[in-house]
Amino acid sequence: MKKLLSLVVAALMTVAMVGTAFAGKLTVACDTSFPPFEFKDPATGKHTGFDVELWEAIAKKIGADYTLQPMDFNGIIPGLQSNQVDVGIAGITIKPERAKVVDFSDGYYNSGLLILVKKDDNSVNDIKDLKGKIIATKLNTTSAEFAKKAGAKEVKLYPNSDAMFMELMAGGADAVIFDSPVIADFMRKAGKGQVKVVGPLYNGQQYGIAFPKGSKLVAKVNAALKELRKSGEYRELYIKWFGTEPK
Repeated sequence: MKKLLSLVVAALMTVAMVGTAFAGKLTVACDTSFPPFEFKDPATGKHTGFDVELWEAIAKKIGADYTLQPMDFNGIIPGLQSNQVDVGIAGITIKPERAKVVDFSDGYYNSGLLILVKKDDNSVNDIKDLKGKIIATKLNTTSAEFAKKAGAKEVKLYPNSDAMFMELMAGGADAVIFDSPVIADFMRKAGKGQVKVVGPLYNGQQYGIAFPKGSKLVAKVNAALKELRKSGEYRELYIKWFGTEPK
């Protein structure tokens, strides 16, 4: 009887764990400032953006309740590694070194890096012109690695994208290197008429949704992404937030 009771308890614990993993109470980490993917809407005080709404659609497909946990980008991977968060969706580039410590979904967004300078700056036309310059970008990102290889005099690293743009506008940096959709969003809004992009799109890359190693959520999320693409819901969200057809 003791052995039977132990088996029943173990089975119930397994069911409970699976229920927690898929049915809800998930902690989903997103970036605190990564428009148009994640940002706080000043009108409502709530976080919104492409990533936030995409995850909302995915969660409905897989039947998961969740809590959105905004945090600095550089805390998301460690949070997944320590199982403090269940999901990370924050424009996270799928890279081999990251894939060693977390699992990724299929890619859900094709991106790349752009160089942004002030509108009246004619000294920088492409990556070669950044030698000896001061570059601002975001901490622990692909753009930070790229900037360091550009031969800059100094690479200033910030925990969020707002700070790096402020540094450029205040004259503390000659250029910003960062993800193309975030650069485009800044040009359309806060930096409109004050900045310009120089050079081509660098470092083609894909964003993926990240999970702790071995998470059973990966397969379900990949299936949901395929359904959203097939149904047209993904396309609708893409056009809403980027103003163009999905690439």
